[in-house]
Amino acid sequence: MNNKITVSCTKKNLKQIRDFVTEYLAGYKLTDILMNQIVLAVDEICANLIIHANHEDPSKNISLAITEKAGMLKFEIIDNGVAFRRSEYREPNIEEHIRIGKKGGVGIALVNRIMDRVEFESNTRQNTCLLYKKIK
Repeated sequence: MNNKITVSCTKKNLKQIRDFVTEYLAGYKLTDILMNQIVLAVDEICANLIIHANHEDPSKNISLAITEKAGMLKFEIIDNGVAFRRSEYREPNIEEHIRIGKKGGVGIALVNRIMDRVEFESNTRQNTCLLYKKIK
């Protein structure tokens, strides 16, 4: 089973990423809710990287590799765009966003709630986002 996909940084490739994750997870007998949450979290990170880090530049790529070890799924997302600075990130008040009808700005907060662990690493060559989710 293929566990890696690389696409160019355009929003139209997000469907390809969602389909890839859905197909990969199909072998795990997950509930629909869990499956949809994981797909949403991966999609959110990839969308942020394509739109914000790589400015939808089709000459740039983003890659996703999925591995599983001892009931823990690991999603490794790699790009070469502008690094996400977690130290500068402030979690929004989601309830307040809903109350005032603000759209956007809650993606990372959602990902943090869905996944068991979220890590960002950067060096001079690339940025890596690691998402971990227990499935057993």
